[in-house]
Amino acid sequence: MIGRMGERVVAACDGASKGNPGPAGWAWVVADESETPDRWEAGPLGKATNNVAELTALERLLAATDPAVPLEIRMDSQYAMKAVTAWLPNWKRNGWKTAAGKPVANQDLVVRIDELLTGREVEFRYVPAHQVDGDPLNDFADRAASQAASVQEAAGSALGSPEPPAAPDAPVRAPRRKPGARTGTGSSRTGTGSSRTLKAKFPGRCGVCGRSYAAGEPIAKNASGWGHPQCRTAGA
Repeated sequence: MIGRMGERVVAACDGASKGNPGPAGWAWVVADESETPDRWEAGPLGKATNNVAELTALERLLAATDPAVPLEIRMDSQYAMKAVTAWLPNWKRNGWKTAAGKPVANQDLVVRIDELLTGREVEFRYVPAHQVDGDPLNDFADRAASQAASVQEAAGSALGSPEPPAAPDAPVRAPRRKPGARTGTGSSRTGTGSSRTLKAKFPGRCGVCGRSYAAGEPIAKNASGWGHPQCRTAGA
């Protein structure tokens, strides 16, 4: 089990679904003293939703870390974070029913996470996904979950797996321009990157408005990464 008494573990977890529902996977990563990705694990889920993948990633991370050691968890899923920090107490009081009286979705995972959180010191930290120069732990977990969803195979440091590759639609840092270089007529000088619009290969979340986009939807580069073309225009 990861962690030693007196230490503070910094980690990230993420889930991915290629189709929502579709081939899904989960991943977690723990940092070393310099907050560089160190130990990690990822696994397939068959066909599942993004929410199931996100909750599974959190459950696997909690199960793999020492409950006696303080833990910081970085996540880009507002659903999973709110489910266990804001909504869960009310669900328990209501007999695992929502405010509308409906059964809580993914109840088995939420109950298991609640059990794993009991009596331990855990700080949840939201980090935006798919950002150039974003959180390296979140980026690593995102890539590992995406790979697990795509190939439907387990991976991790304990298995000797190589670092997961970048997602095909991951934002790429633009090359530095030489001083005095002129931009072409088809580019923008507002810092939002290329004006090109393309179709997302995987679901994601807009870096400007925070709303999600589905695979196949048009996306464009903006100052905060990839997102809706209209958000790029609004911020220009």
